[in-house]
Amino acid sequence: MEHFHRKPTVFVGMVNIKVKNLDYSLNFYQNIIGLQVLEKSDGKAVLTTDGETPLLILEQPENVTAKEGRTSGLYHFAILLPTRADLSVFLRHLIQTGYPLGAADHYVSEALYLNDPDGNGIEVYRDRPSSEWTWNNSLVDMATEQLDAQGILGESDAEWRGLPAGTIMGHIHLHVGDLQKAEEFYTKGLGFNVVSYYPQAVFLSTGGYHHHIAINTWQGTGAKQPAENSVGLNWYTIVYPDVESREAVVKNLQQHGASVQVEADYVVTSDPSGNRIRLLV
Repeated sequence: MEHFHRKPTVFVGMVNIKVKNLDYSLNFYQNIIGLQVLEKSDGKAVLTTDGETPLLILEQPENVTAKEGRTSGLYHFAILLPTRADLSVFLRHLIQTGYPLGAADHYVSEALYLNDPDGNGIEVYRDRPSSEWTWNNSLVDMATEQLDAQGILGESDAEWRGLPAGTIMGHIHLHVGDLQKAEEFYTKGLGFNVVSYYPQAVFLSTGGYHHHIAINTWQGTGAKQPAENSVGLNWYTIVYPDVESREAVVKNLQQHGASVQVEADYVVTSDPSGNRIRLLV
């Protein structure tokens, strides 16, 4: 792992999603994805890879409804594996289970795509070394090409034992209703830099990463917010290196008219399409 998900870089730390049936979803996230249960209570489970650090939280709201189409919210959250060999083990596991998946080579990374039982999107990927990424001024070269699956499978013949302890949340990709307003929020409000443009999509990061956050209007410009109790994104966290940098961001958000609510150990805000974010230190 390189330095893109620790101080002084600002990065995505944890994702909380809503599901229809917690026990059914837990079976998927443990046996297909390979996460471990850190804590479980009525209607909620905290998942981890190292037995200590929360990575993903599942919640089953009261009167939960199915995932809505043509709305803002989660496109996918992306789990970053430490090595290509780890991706090899995971890919072989998915093939053996027969679970449906997609795949792509993005130049900067190699990625597998799948949906959980409720249609929440998931990417599992490995980064190429940043020394192999191509930058044109401030923009990184990314594309969607065919994945070298055979090359990946040849990296390891190790037995699958779940996700390795060094696995982290690599990035999050969101549907928004207005791309320009969302871009302004994430750049002028939260302090991210645009690193790539794609048709109807913008990729953003700090510290020279290929992207910590992506936003798109692939559900349609003006896509409405989903119902509060529908399957999908509940909130995700952005981690700042210190209190001072977070306080500066809070001031920026307030100056841009964004909602800001200070809690005991985090700050809550929402992007213009209603995607909720917790700002941590």
